[in-house]
Amino acid sequence: MPNFYITTTLPYVNDRPHIGHVLEFVQADAIARWRRLNGDRVIFNTGTDEHGQKVHAKAMEAGIDPQAYCDGLVEHFRGLKQAFGLSYTNFIRTTDEHHVQAAQEFWRRCAANGDIYKTRYETRYCVGCELEKTDSELVDGRCPVHPNLEIELRNEENYFFRWSKYGEALLNHYSAHPDFVVPATRLKEIESFVKGGLRDFSISRLASKMPWGIPVPGDGEHVMYVWFDALVNYISTLGWPEDKSDFAEFWPGVQVAGKDNLRQQSAMWQAMLLSAGLPMSRQVFIHGFITADGQKMSKSLGNVVDPLALVREYGTDPVRYYLLGGLPSYEDGDYSERQFEEFYGSHLANGIGNLTARIATMVGKYCDGKVPERTGDRFDTPKMREEYEAALSAYRFDEAVRTVSRYVTSINQAIDTEAPFRKAKEGIDVSPLMYQLSEALRQVGIALLPLIPDTATKILRQLNVEPASVSLPVAGNWGGLASGDPVVRGDILFPRLEK
Repeated sequence: MPNFYITTTLPYVNDRPHIGHVLEFVQADAIARWRRLNGDRVIFNTGTDEHGQKVHAKAMEAGIDPQAYCDGLVEHFRGLKQAFGLSYTNFIRTTDEHHVQAAQEFWRRCAANGDIYKTRYETRYCVGCELEKTDSELVDGRCPVHPNLEIELRNEENYFFRWSKYGEALLNHYSAHPDFVVPATRLKEIESFVKGGLRDFSISRLASKMPWGIPVPGDGEHVMYVWFDALVNYISTLGWPEDKSDFAEFWPGVQVAGKDNLRQQSAMWQAMLLSAGLPMSRQVFIHGFITADGQKMSKSLGNVVDPLALVREYGTDPVRYYLLGGLPSYEDGDYSERQFEEFYGSHLANGIGNLTARIATMVGKYCDGKVPERTGDRFDTPKMREEYEAALSAYRFDEAVRTVSRYVTSINQAIDTEAPFRKAKEGIDVSPLMYQLSEALRQVGIALLPLIPDTATKILRQLNVEPASVSLPVAGNWGGLASGDPVVRGDILFPRLEK
């Protein structure tokens, strides 16, 4: 059984979860579920990033200890598992004692390789990104990602990581693995950045100025820079360095990250791994942002979308399906209530939901509620499966949803064209068509298991198929329904929205 490891980035706990966090979690969850369907042993990791200046500042504003502040907010992130049907196996906090020890060991290995040194420096720094910024990265003297924050000018003595040493090794890796960063446009972007020359970056902060961090081994006056600490979570969650089994079996893994994390995930972290003598990540998938009415979401603009409010109003699966299929997988996607409800209506209420009800009703009416004798495939199911698998392999969730939608449309069109209601009244045997429709609905249910698992489970159980028994690729072959098995009509899957 193959092993597969996928991880999200860890969101800061300086505020409650937003829809951008959920987008990343749901994308990673869809891949994890899909790989399990294909027979893989899967470790799916997420968690919380709890150190650094942003978290410390928020705790000070609240007048509480940083650890207590993190303990209070972390439960909001844990709560996403149930709210959005996430199937992660690991949830790591960067304040976990094991992670602290792993980060310190990682530091020691980089230092032993001659890649950590101390020096005084002056730099411009964005607290929002927790990154140093060059003049070329600023717009009108501000960070384009956090334009509401003042750029800080810092002058202090810190430890640095010798990033400049690894430019050639990174470029060679990108060249040898053209699918290392997905999509290809992001690979070109990071290649261009690395070709422009890498500057060593600070990896510590003076504890006297910012005490909330992991102590630097052998120097209590410094704490680790939050990015150096947090990135180690990808391997500390596997038990590294002392637990050799999971790390050896599952690393390297796939990392899912937003486009503002491109540099950290595909260049900084990879160089750090090389320095520590460890394999680089298997792949990095970079997704876009979610904007609202064409603007980046922010509290100051009042356009932040609360993902939990969406679930309360529409349900888990409609929100999952919209995030996966209603937004572009590779680029920024714009959210609006109107777009969401249009997507809900066309893909769910009038699409999957209506189709399921039609087929269950007809089988009940014309075949006594039982699967008739097996007949051949009229819907080109192998093509659908091929396109679906290719889409998920490339992290094209939007294309996977479009593939399912085209298949659903073809089934509905067959019903309209064949008009079984009319033929049955004329005494024509419609049981061959009923088998084709029932089996096609099974195919829809299987394709939906990684995307909207609760809905998929309901569809399959209406067809007397237990989702736990589904295993690809065999289950994807035409003809899985057994003649005589019951087909039942369930509750309405997606009620039409009333306005």
